Amino acid sequence: MTTKSIRKLDDVAIRFAGDSGDGMQLTGTKFTDETALAGNDLSTYPDFPAEIRAPAGTMAGVSGFQIHFSSRDIHTPADKVDLLVAFNPAALRANVEDVRSQGMVIINSDAFSKKSLVRAGYTEDPRGDLATRFNLVEIPLTNLNREALHGLSISQREVDRCKNFFALGLLCWLYGRPMEATERWLTGKFTGDVREGNLRTLKAGHAFGETTELFPTHYTIPSAKIEAGTYRNITGNTALAWGIVAAGEQMNNPVFLGAYPITPASEVLHEVARHRHFGVKTFQAEDEIAAASATIGAAFAGQLAVTISSGPGFVLKQEAIGLAVMVELPLVAINIQRAGPATGSPTKTEQGDLLAAIFGRHSQSPVPLLAPSTPGDCFHTVIEAFKIAVEFMTPVIVLSDGYLANSAEPWKIPEVESLTRKQIVFATPDGDSKFEPYRRDPDTLARPWAIPGTPGLEHRIGGLTKEDITGNVVYGPNNHQRMVDLRAEKIARIANIIPPAEVEGPDSGELLVIGWGGTRGAITAAVEEIEASGQIVSQVHIRHLNPFPTNLGDVLKRFEQVLCPELNEGQLALLLRSRYLVDVKSFSKIAGQPFKVGEISDKIRELLAVKG
Repeated sequence: MTTKSIRKLDDVAIRFAGDSGDGMQLTGTKFTDETALAGNDLSTYPDFPAEIRAPAGTMAGVSGFQIHFSSRDIHTPADKVDLLVAFNPAALRANVEDVRSQGMVIINSDAFSKKSLVRAGYTEDPRGDLATRFNLVEIPLTNLNREALHGLSISQREVDRCKNFFALGLLCWLYGRPMEATERWLTGKFTGDVREGNLRTLKAGHAFGETTELFPTHYTIPSAKIEAGTYRNITGNTALAWGIVAAGEQMNNPVFLGAYPITPASEVLHEVARHRHFGVKTFQAEDEIAAASATIGAAFAGQLAVTISSGPGFVLKQEAIGLAVMVELPLVAINIQRAGPATGSPTKTEQGDLLAAIFGRHSQSPVPLLAPSTPGDCFHTVIEAFKIAVEFMTPVIVLSDGYLANSAEPWKIPEVESLTRKQIVFATPDGDSKFEPYRRDPDTLARPWAIPGTPGLEHRIGGLTKEDITGNVVYGPNNHQRMVDLRAEKIARIANIIPPAEVEGPDSGELLVIGWGGTRGAITAAVEEIEASGQIVSQVHIRHLNPFPTNLGDVLKRFEQVLCPELNEGQLALLLRSRYLVDVKSFSKIAGQPFKVGEISDKIRELLAVKG
């Protein structure tokens, strides 16, 4: 057998695409796991169809999974892919324009019938044109998989469902990925001939790559140089769930999660429920309002309370969050944003709920607001949210998004000792607490957490306006003004404990790019691209959106231009302009997709050219 050449690459971006029933997410996840074990830095982007049962072979049913992996530090799943694996014509049509010029396109030639081409919207067979633009590789995946599984006692449908593992084995050979972790997973997941079929086709795909003349070269991507430690592959949703569990351990208090299933937040409920051995309680309510109300009840009873949803469900929770503001109870409300309005596009990402989170409740209802910027950062952000909630006795909102929720990155598991513990102050009738019952702390303006049923600490709860100390219902104008001002000042004082905004790059100059949430990776990569061309640009990424860091206004005013990329119509830009009277230039995208690096770098060049 002729020895095939090996080519060393610094980074690669590939995308698996097919019907939602073809197992693209599973294939991509397993390839990601093997890539993480190989020691590469990586960033992924699963792209789910919004339709639950779209007709097979149609554009509406295309599911994709993209992974960018490298021997160096990377920030995004990449704008263009080096390799597309398309399981049918619809998957090809939906994704081929994202393949770089002369990149590789592998298609399942068995799926390219006249009927399937028409169903995908092609008027003629596209393969002739593709061969001139890309390195087109046609492989009869369906038939090769069937041959590999010949003789097993499983149905034809079950046989064909295994073909994604043939492609996985092929790609593992092509890019020098190990397969042991996938083999162990298959052995534990399935039994009998189903297990044997998946294992057999995985190995057959790997062997096909070794023996076929279609691939004269395969590739190696060296391990990345990373900080020593124990790592695992983690998505934003998993990180949120682990952060919820960790908060209970760090604060030595039971955790209650009340939620109603909704895409893309449901996975957090599922993951937290798996860890009930840590004393975490999960409650699946009959609707969003009940979930939020039950969470308030748990906070009233002295538990670390959290509720989670996405945009449409979060809006339904807003009245209950307003009640938590009024009665000053600590709870965390997480919103994993998705494209809207209304039901919108449930599987697509957006940042459209910032203003709703800040202003979306009745009357003056200030709430602190935090936003993680990477999948791993979701873990630390939710822990910080709990600590702010109990220190200032207030609900806290965490804004994640669909991109962070489903994307994955290598995450260094923190040492338990590195996570600062927080001692909760409960009110006691004998005055042994930090401050007397019902009296506010002079620094935070928070009252101690008075647990109902404690003798001598009887108090009433409800949404009517009350007097501060006695808790009696009082409608007087002076009292109402005082209580509104007091609650606002309490939230404003949170700025005293959060870190200042950190500028990456020069702290003054021609252009600052400011962002929040899941845009961090694209912004960072774009700024690095501009700097590599010899121009100087700075960036700042905000985790604390209410209140803002105390130095943010000064930071903005030290730059001639400020650019704010957002997956909305300029909501953070609006807040910054009104607060600091700085001409923040909004750069918006609302396509259900994250920013590409090139979109932001092109905008930066445009602004620098105009200034020049």
